[in-house]
Amino acid sequence: TFALPPFDHVKADVILRSSDGVDFRVFRLFLSLASPFFETLFDLPQPSQAANADMEIKDGPPVIPVSEGSKTLDSLVRFCYPCTLAEDPVIEDFREIISVLDAAKKYSLDVIQSAVCKSLFIPKILEVNPLRCFAIACRDRMQDECTLAAKYTLREPLIPEWFEEIELITSAELLSLLTYHQECSKAVVALKDDLSWVFPDVNLDHDYPCEGGRRRTTSNRGDWCRGFIDSTFVDLLDRPCAETIRTNVEKAIQTVQQRQCTVCRQVVPSCLRELATVFTNKLEEAIAPV
Repeated sequence: TFALPPFDHVKADVILRSSDGVDFRVFRLFLSLASPFFETLFDLPQPSQAANADMEIKDGPPVIPVSEGSKTLDSLVRFCYPCTLAEDPVIEDFREIISVLDAAKKYSLDVIQSAVCKSLFIPKILEVNPLRCFAIACRDRMQDECTLAAKYTLREPLIPEWFEEIELITSAELLSLLTYHQECSKAVVALKDDLSWVFPDVNLDHDYPCEGGRRRTTSNRGDWCRGFIDSTFVDLLDRPCAETIRTNVEKAIQTVQQRQCTVCRQVVPSCLRELATVFTNKLEEAIAPV
């Protein structure tokens, strides 16, 4: 079975055969330029077919069996080829990412680790799978990516649910992550000790007529803001991140908009959003030194 284009070229000068029997017709030059391993391998004197009956020749090129499956091998050689011939693969399966990184180490393909980092450690993936990204970064000693993924794990509870890649990290690494999470929680909750940063120049307690109940009464923005702050600090204990603030402010605004009072619906949402922005900035300042 031949691989998909461009790894079926009739003028290719070597065939890499995957562990599941797929033949990749490739050019030595591209692999040699990308990998010192392949450069050394292809520079070795090649025995003639007559001298080495064990070497398989298929339609001209020699066949080199490898231990990687066709899916992993396809990703590897795509990374080695010029982008005009083969685009870098999009690897979305975490187990496949691990296989590709293992193969990249085996064949001294340092450029692949960098390419995988660019495709894996992006907000779209980190927001959904921060713990899995953290585990892969720890396993492959990617220090910058470990730090980045650790920050995204603050979106998760202090004690996370089990995830498949947890087996890739040591107990010391997991303890370090949990300690980081806990220290960030402490730093954020400490903001509650002094709330002078909350609109210091604005009078939040200015009363206005409110018709949200059965009878006309008075209300003020301060009541809503204090309620939002109190509930958010509770949630920040478990998830000390900006996403917690964003989620809570939208819930608070939804509650306001469900009230019958037109004045509340007009006055409070913009105030809460402004407060959420200030709150987020203070949170980022608090956890930055951790």
